[in-house]
Amino acid sequence: MAEKTLDDLFLDTLKDIYYAEKQILKALPKMARASQSEEGKAAFLKHKEQTEKQIERLQQVFELLGKPARGKTCEAIQGIIAEAEEIIEEFKGSIALDAGLISSAQAVEHYEIARYGTLKSWAGQLGLKEAVPLLDANLQEELETDELLTQLGKASANPKGAKKSA
Repeated sequence: MAEKTLDDLFLDTLKDIYYAEKQILKALPKMARASQSEEGKAAFLKHKEQTEKQIERLQQVFELLGKPARGKTCEAIQGIIAEAEEIIEEFKGSIALDAGLISSAQAVEHYEIARYGTLKSWAGQLGLKEAVPLLDANLQEELETDELLTQLGKASANPKGAKKSA
């Protein structure tokens, strides 16, 4: 068996985030429907549009590599999405639902931020100059979404009428 290289790891990680983005694209409309606030619904739907563009950029990176755009099962994102679905079921109708949805969405964002930061760095090291701005565009959108979710989280953590615990 040939020794694995950074090129191999880059492609493997690219497949991972491609799969993750496809799963996220399916989950975002469910999260938008479950959100009780208009701001939350809008944030999830905006991120759905961003995710579609991010998938297109990832497809461009695959093209640069001369590889088919194919995902590799990402158990981490499956777990995060499963947790979000649990929150939707367990907290449906409660004042804590939006806070839980935002928390789940931020877990997704942090995973994506880690992946895109790593891929951008490796693309630079591997001399994939055309891939760097594509990966950076995705990274910047994820950072912006994370900041938006932080702001929404502050509002949802203490909704009007919520009882504070001692």
